[in-house]
Amino acid sequence: MPLHGAALPDFPWDSLAPAKARARAHPGGIVDLSVGTPVDPTPAVARDALVASADAPGYPETIGTPALRSAVVDWFARRRGVHDLDATGVLPTIGSKETVALLPALLGLGPGDTVLHPRTAYPTYDVGARLAGAEPVPVDADPSAWPDARLIWLNSPANPDGHVLGVDQLAAVAAWARERGAVVAADECYAELGWIEPWSSDGVPSLLDPRVTGGDHTGLLVLYSLSKQSNMAGYRAALIAGDPALVAPLREVRRHAGMIMPAPVQAAMAATLSDDEHVAQQKDRYRARREALLGALEPAGLERDPESVAGLYLWLGSGGRQASSWEIVDALAGRGILVAPGSFYGAAGHDRVRMALTATDERVDEAVRRLTEGGPLF
Repeated sequence: MPLHGAALPDFPWDSLAPAKARARAHPGGIVDLSVGTPVDPTPAVARDALVASADAPGYPETIGTPALRSAVVDWFARRRGVHDLDATGVLPTIGSKETVALLPALLGLGPGDTVLHPRTAYPTYDVGARLAGAEPVPVDADPSAWPDARLIWLNSPANPDGHVLGVDQLAAVAAWARERGAVVAADECYAELGWIEPWSSDGVPSLLDPRVTGGDHTGLLVLYSLSKQSNMAGYRAALIAGDPALVAPLREVRRHAGMIMPAPVQAAMAATLSDDEHVAQQKDRYRARREALLGALEPAGLERDPESVAGLYLWLGSGGRQASSWEIVDALAGRGILVAPGSFYGAAGHDRVRMALTATDERVDEAVRRLTEGGPLF
């Protein structure tokens, strides 16, 4: 039974099976753009470090090796503009989804507590609140109308819609939470994938950015993963960083529960965080796929949300045709292209679909051909 006997929603991707079967039946095969699973090779820097550390007979450190924690601190300074992260506020995690799902419970939330999350959001924010027995409440980005809460989830760049929170927006949330003693947790796993200015040049701001925090990380946590930037989803290499006073009890729980990142993965993660070249190369791959798909939208009668400016997905609608998310899914499946319905991500996505950039160049080219040569979907 789930924690607190929570009633969990059905796993959304199960309902996509009929559309997937229809797309697979296409004469040219399926182009699966429904999930954000990397398809490009894991960089050599990660694989080499993994092999070099494969002789690991002893138990690894739950808190992470000094080399890994140092690499995380350096990465935040170099790539995110966060120069005041304390190494005691860093903790490696086995992927980031487990932290999203367990953080409310690990922070001691339970019945009677409220967890806020974006109105259009990754479903696990909702699930994690339910697992703890707390109440998940979807909200817009402006905190002025929010109810009181103990935990606020942010996701920037956002899955599924690619929206980005600027420094002023992040600072407003941090100030609102501190007035109430709430924790803010920002899921930033798509931070390296900014496509539109100013994010493409200046980078996507972090919740831990000094312009947001004023130099104080109290009550603030950031989650990050190497799955997207480094094609390491299979390594389950992720981290949580921020307020040492919040990280310390999370570390203790992981020590008691044996939730330890394997030593070879820690070594691979440290090496990978120290290498920026492979990240730039992967971003170029995604940029080319994104531009190719964007060029095929108009012939198919699809429109990109103008605020879908970062991340691994295109957030699409049917324009004036007002098709529902499932109608768009079905129409694309008829061309052998599988996407995720926006309704997976909350009621606000009822007329949108999420199209991932995670397919090979050959499959993306095939999707572009089908979109452009097939005419309008509706």
